[in-house]
Amino acid sequence: MKDIDSDDFRVKPDHAVDLKKWPTRVDDYYASKEDYQEQLARHISQMSDHQQKLYADDRHALLIIFQAMDAAGKDGVIKNVMSGVNPQGCEVTSFKHPGGAELEHDFLWRACRALPERGRIGIFNRSHYEDVLIVRVHPELLAAEGFDPAKADDDFWEERYRSIRGFERHLGANKIHVLKFFLHLSKEEQRKRFLARIDEPEKNWKFSQADLVERGFWSDYRRAYERALSETSTKAAPWFIVPADDKLNARLIVSQVILDAMEKLKLSWPQVSEQRKAELLRIRAQLQ
Repeated sequence: MKDIDSDDFRVKPDHAVDLKKWPTRVDDYYASKEDYQEQLARHISQMSDHQQKLYADDRHALLIIFQAMDAAGKDGVIKNVMSGVNPQGCEVTSFKHPGGAELEHDFLWRACRALPERGRIGIFNRSHYEDVLIVRVHPELLAAEGFDPAKADDDFWEERYRSIRGFERHLGANKIHVLKFFLHLSKEEQRKRFLARIDEPEKNWKFSQADLVERGFWSDYRRAYERALSETSTKAAPWFIVPADDKLNARLIVSQVILDAMEKLKLSWPQVSEQRKAELLRIRAQLQ
């Protein structure tokens, strides 16, 4: 088995994405279930070490965004990959359809409110990208935002992509490092997972008629994702297209990409000045 190379899944800037050419399944990166568990545990342990330095250093933040079709496994990735991260330094925000006060602001407002502080990791389960995905597939939703759906032409959507690129460029300039994952699921695998949600009682709560309705827009969502991925994958805020038909593989790929990104930050423990060392020695003497 070969090692996971993050660049194999990165969408290069200005690359036109055709999701039919990106696999939803790749060769296993694990030899057995036990090997998967060992690899994931090692990734988590290393991420935890980096996260403690990130928190102590208090200069950088990490924003991790997950987008996917229904049943692609976002919740499972977040639960399993981030299980070893200190909850004090990590916060998950799940985005649904905007409502209430959110509709009284621009479409990036709710994402701004949930950004991680320095020293912390923020995870978006869905995100501001919903406004160029579900809203693009269902333009009637624009009416609630104060726009005329009939006037949502290519220029309208291009302006939203420009806004997203500018927003994420601003985050990077302020040391909020952005990683974006699209969990790439096949339509056939989604069908199997929907059936499992019906057949297994403990999963019944996960499925609704609305999921089946949205499945009917599969091609529209694919085109919306292709455009969003093509327009907004940048050097500062890259997209990674993760084959998601195999949940275990997907978790290993995501954890490796996050780990690689954290290692590039070259995090370290804060340096203690000579004056501070002397102060600590005086305190130690008093404690003795």
